[in-house]
Amino acid sequence: MVEALLSGVGASRVLTDRNSRGSYARDQGPLTEPAEPAVVVLAENVDEVQHVMRCAHRLGVPVVARGRGTSLSGGAHAVPGCIILSLERMNRIIEVRPQDEVAVVEPGVINADLNLAAAPHGLMYAPDPASHAISTLGGNVATNAGGLRCAKYGVTRDSVLALDVVLADGTLIHTGHVTFKGVAGYDLTALFIGSEGTLGIVVGITVRLKYLPVETRTLAAFFPDLPAAAAGVLAIGAARVQPAILELLDGNTLAILDAAFDSHLGERGDALLLVQTDGFGAAAEAAVVQEVLRAVGATVEAEEGAEAGMLLDLRRNARGDGVDDDFRVGEDVAVPRSQLVHYAAELERIARDLGVRLRLVAHAGDGNLHPTFWVPRDEGVAGTSRLHAALDESVKVALGLGGTITGEHGVGQYKLKWLPWEQSPDVIDLQRRIKEAFDPRGILNPGKAIS
Repeated sequence: MVEALLSGVGASRVLTDRNSRGSYARDQGPLTEPAEPAVVVLAENVDEVQHVMRCAHRLGVPVVARGRGTSLSGGAHAVPGCIILSLERMNRIIEVRPQDEVAVVEPGVINADLNLAAAPHGLMYAPDPASHAISTLGGNVATNAGGLRCAKYGVTRDSVLALDVVLADGTLIHTGHVTFKGVAGYDLTALFIGSEGTLGIVVGITVRLKYLPVETRTLAAFFPDLPAAAAGVLAIGAARVQPAILELLDGNTLAILDAAFDSHLGERGDALLLVQTDGFGAAAEAAVVQEVLRAVGATVEAEEGAEAGMLLDLRRNARGDGVDDDFRVGEDVAVPRSQLVHYAAELERIARDLGVRLRLVAHAGDGNLHPTFWVPRDEGVAGTSRLHAALDESVKVALGLGGTITGEHGVGQYKLKWLPWEQSPDVIDLQRRIKEAFDPRGILNPGKAIS
């Protein structure tokens, strides 16, 4: 296999040493012992990706594509004997077309770098996951990533117009269109988005850009408890104001951030709603939000300049601090916004009933929550058992409220056991048949997304 790969990829980028294979074997998702890949290929262009897939297809070798490995669900974990196909070196911004408000990029482009390129034209790429400074556009497409601005601007699927994709047998196809509208044929672009590399390898992405806001206003609204903060989200919606950013952090999260970053958020309340309005109406919308939140018991402060930036940075770090948890991945369930208050209360109940600790951050504007349960490490197997029970129950409750097992992180390996809780056997079977049509030999990221 290695010899076949070397016929189309430079020897310095076909890595077989143990250290290299180990460093590319897993992403940031939970896995005790990662599988060992056979080889790592650092592709630099489309021709090389096609060559790798032709070799893999002919030999029946599984391929796991990855960017920077920031997935939290095990979507980029190696499977035994696979080729890890790294796309991080395919990092060119091919063009930014200001009049058309689109950009064409390779999959290894860092999310934040695209925004830096778009900003001089008064434009931005709207989806901004918390990992925006390190995650790649290809990875964002693979999981249909969201982010802080998704309340107003939507998730990755809402900003992708077209894709270039290498199929399992090495065939290169182009899907979609550069126009904002287009309904010719089936929407294959949308099908590939969120498919976690199980249908094809994305090698080119055409995205729609949005206008860079002329003004933003940031508000920090502190509440006495978590359910009250969740109720604040519904109050903003009832006032028919659409913030660009609407994030919720509970008291335990504030305490952890204060300890890690020497902030003093916990002194201001036991739950925080971080709100940002933008555009020409930013000030007027912020004024309405202030009035509404104060009416439901919040202490609201307008944040400016460095302080506003600091709060947003703290939110982005809210799940990546250095706390030594026994288990700290948590979940990314989503529920209808009308159920936010009830679900927040249920999470607190689950933590009490099972004797575990809870911390919660949420993209509250669209009902996407990231609860994390933890216990001290010295509790051992008994503590871990309670953690898994808490996670399972939190997922069941979310589904019972009309929610989903994953809002933006993807199913990967980790959430496969919960997929049948949400989807019927007929739906799962249909997806497997779609997978077989695109990948008849089953070599593209096997054991992920739909199993």
